[in-house]
Amino acid sequence: MPLPQSLLDQLGAVFGERLSTAHAVREQHGKDESHFPPCPPEAVVFALNTAEVSAAVKICAAHGVAVIAFGTGTSLEGHVAALKGGICIDVSGMNAVLTVRPEDLDVTVQPGVTRKQLNEYLRDSGLFFPIDPGADASLGGMAATRASGTNAVRYGTMRDNVLSLEVVLPDGRVIRTARRARKSSAGYDLTRLFVGSEGTLGIITEVTLRLHGIPEAISAAVCPFPSVEAAVQTVILTIQSGIPVARIEFMDDLMVEAVNRYSKTTHQVAPTLFFEFHGSDAGVREQAERVQAIAADFGARQFQWATGTEDRTRLWVARHNAYYAGVALRPGCRAWTTDTCVPISRLAECLLETKEDLATSSLISTVVGHVGDGNFHVMLLVDPDRPEEIAEAETLNRRIVRRALAMDGTCTGEHGVGHGKMEFLEEEFGEALDVMRRIKTAIDPAGIMNPGKIVV
Repeated sequence: MPLPQSLLDQLGAVFGERLSTAHAVREQHGKDESHFPPCPPEAVVFALNTAEVSAAVKICAAHGVAVIAFGTGTSLEGHVAALKGGICIDVSGMNAVLTVRPEDLDVTVQPGVTRKQLNEYLRDSGLFFPIDPGADASLGGMAATRASGTNAVRYGTMRDNVLSLEVVLPDGRVIRTARRARKSSAGYDLTRLFVGSEGTLGIITEVTLRLHGIPEAISAAVCPFPSVEAAVQTVILTIQSGIPVARIEFMDDLMVEAVNRYSKTTHQVAPTLFFEFHGSDAGVREQAERVQAIAADFGARQFQWATGTEDRTRLWVARHNAYYAGVALRPGCRAWTTDTCVPISRLAECLLETKEDLATSSLISTVVGHVGDGNFHVMLLVDPDRPEEIAEAETLNRRIVRRALAMDGTCTGEHGVGHGKMEFLEEEFGEALDVMRRIKTAIDPAGIMNPGKIVV
């Protein structure tokens, strides 16, 4: 159904030329990095401040029109798809670092600030923001999807690093979810309610984040293994031994080969772990030596160091490009990426059974993972024009998810639900899903905020 002209007129009065109904703009805002086909909104507005977001939401609420927030479009579960049409509010222009408080180790930013932008801004302060999902995602989007990534094993996820939010509610009101105190027992924990809500309860317009001191010393290592099981058992024993590694990343042999081709690296083609250690010079050396000894017990004979900044940067850029390296294995395909997470004690069992499934599939597939916290991703490369490949990917994905759920894991460790993971929530939460629906209805009774995502 076309948008009412009165709604467009009202939005035009607020946004002027920053309101667009152009096909190319709408198409861009209806897709993310997922395998889902584009589902564009009927119009896009480019907001520059909280007042404009509030005004847009009030206008949409008055007309009963859907509202979808958009940051950088790097999500992986169809979060930005306009399943019921409506208005997309692009907040990428709200990209100011508002206040840095070094003495309190926190910062307040607008939602369009990206993680790389923030860390570049903080570079001379001795502080950094550690959450690193790989993509240069916006911090508002990272909060909305409860993102984590490579550093989560030491620094936690967005849930652990967001102190407070400013949010525009479905009726246009603006609230602040908490103060900046490092702990509070006051009322319901609204901050954590909105972290991970994926734009279904409101639009985040400011984020206050914890910061951390840049470590005195940082070193990294790459270690190939004779088997997947040997690599995963090394991870499990490292975590159970209490070694405070900052990152433990896994790649299977095909992903290592893909990364070598794409990033022009020369890693041995084998199941491989990538480590990073943070701390004092002595502490980093001790951590690395202990991990090297554990790896050797599981058959690893090479432990290659990357201590220089340039070498470490090259290593992690290659790891962050793994998604694009995987896609390059089959030009013209789309990547269907799974996102299960299980208790660390079940990781080896879950990953090995998954590899057995993949061995019998006709699809090209690779595995990477933030295995230090039990999270791994299977990338299934599918031709979007071949229904039989989509069907096979769906079947494999369901097997992988249900295996994780049977091991008391989750269908999504960090990508979020969007509309891609909704079918698994009943199995994961049972009656608790009805509580989520009631929360959604209480806050957004008209159902205009990113409809068709998480719960319906």
